[in-house]
Amino acid sequence: MREKVVAGNWKMNTTLDEGKQLASEINELVNEKAAGDVRVIVAPPFVHLPEVATVVNRDKVQVSAQNCASEEKGAFTGEVSAAMVKSTGAEYTILGHSERRALYHEDDEVLLKKVNQALSNDLKIIFCIGEVLEEREAGKQAEVVQSQLENVLFRLSEEDFRKVMIAYEPVWAIGTGKTATPDQAQEMHEYIRKLVADKYSQEVAEDTSILYGGSCKSSNAKEIFANKDVDGGLIGGASLKPKDFLGIINSY
Repeated sequence: MREKVVAGNWKMNTTLDEGKQLASEINELVNEKAAGDVRVIVAPPFVHLPEVATVVNRDKVQVSAQNCASEEKGAFTGEVSAAMVKSTGAEYTILGHSERRALYHEDDEVLLKKVNQALSNDLKIIFCIGEVLEEREAGKQAEVVQSQLENVLFRLSEEDFRKVMIAYEPVWAIGTGKTATPDQAQEMHEYIRKLVADKYSQEVAEDTSILYGGSCKSSNAKEIFANKDVDGGLIGGASLKPKDFLGIINSY
């Protein structure tokens, strides 16, 4: 039975003190009021990771980085290695986020190296895929996500692939006020699951959590999560508001 997951990506928000306070508030709400069968993950900025890992009850709230370096160590000023992430107490890292692809030009080759670094350091991965508006309007969304999977995740062994959850991001629905309809979300999640089944097996596909990552809020989460192939969400702005984040968690 695949997991239901709600992960909060804080992006470049909160000072250290603000982050500790936010983590504490989320932790309190989750421990007291969250549905018991949903895996909750928070992804603060790198510099918050050690503090957040000590603030939360990690039986209830797990910690993720937002990225990691493609190299093991060395003269890479400003980078943070997977080993460094792991040493903070984090258990996950987000890779392939649309902002990293667009703003920092991370291509499939770089992402495969990052995936392998994360796996080598016993980090589980939330791997983001999805199409931009021009690709959606051209009807190329299936082609885009298939390519993103084949060039990175589908180069993994089944054993390693099982350490990954996929986040489908309709990039055109992030920060634009647009949201994919529940039917659009289900269509793409079902297609992604079929690709996984074709590559590995139906069993692996049924075990793989596929999250929705496009402007999911407490007001629309219940309808989106009701789809049989949507296993939760990768949440942006709403994860910075503890009560809104709890509302999304409890949308199940």
